[in-house]
Amino acid sequence: MSENLNDLKAFIVVAQTGSFTKAAGQLGVSQSALSYTLKMLEQRLGVKLLSRTTRSVSTTQEGEQLLNDIAPLITGIEQKLYNLNEFRDSPRGRLRINGTEISLNFLLWDKLSKFSHDHPNIQLELTMDYAFADIVKDRYDIGIRLGENVHKDMISVKVSNELEMMTVASPHYLQAYGTPQTPDNLYQHRCIGLRLPSHERIQSWEFKQINNTDIQTIHPEFSMVVSHARLQLKAGIDGLGIVWLPKVMVKAEIQKGHLIRILQNWDMKYSGYYMYYPSRRESSPLFRLLVNTLKI
Repeated sequence: MSENLNDLKAFIVVAQTGSFTKAAGQLGVSQSALSYTLKMLEQRLGVKLLSRTTRSVSTTQEGEQLLNDIAPLITGIEQKLYNLNEFRDSPRGRLRINGTEISLNFLLWDKLSKFSHDHPNIQLELTMDYAFADIVKDRYDIGIRLGENVHKDMISVKVSNELEMMTVASPHYLQAYGTPQTPDNLYQHRCIGLRLPSHERIQSWEFKQINNTDIQTIHPEFSMVVSHARLQLKAGIDGLGIVWLPKVMVKAEIQKGHLIRILQNWDMKYSGYYMYYPSRRESSPLFRLLVNTLKI
């Protein structure tokens, strides 16, 4: 029996994501076309591979066995095709990257933009995500997160310096509500929070006083909660409350006088961002191009 590798790959993606919606997005096809492809595959094989409900998709016993048998083989074939870039004058292919808003939009955008200009035949697919995505399951080539959050079984490469957080507010807000002198004073102020989808909670604020190793965690009574850091920044500039954001986001607004830095002796620093990926990716010339572009 001869099977289309694309059909088998479609089955793998659906099985690993547990969703026709996510799988269709990754494969660049419609949900209806993907559903038909899997239905025809099941008919040709004569076994049911997937159990479908209105809310979820899971593998049957036969489907799980097929997934375990062929997924490493398909991955190996894809890797060999990646390696062919070594023989091309102009590398081509697609690289899927999952990173946070801060890492992609502010810290790494200039490098990613230059990479795209320099290698027009390489398609970059960038996904901004605060959740800690499983890059293997979701079929991303690279994840970018703070060093504290990188899985230990992944290869990691540093792509940014320390991430410094600052507490800022607009001149109008401080004139109206006063200036907090310690993190505890924030409980008496209007603050703008960021909801983290991975934990379905609002991000806590962390502070470390100069010459002190203790970290103080604050959970203010937020007057507004947003889902993107850019909205936090806009709310702070508009005087809606105090915001806690990376220096790279607020530095220009401080220089313009739109924001004022407060609690300067309590700024928090993190280890910086790392790109991470499974070891099997290291041998790909296409992949090494991106690693060499982003690393510091």
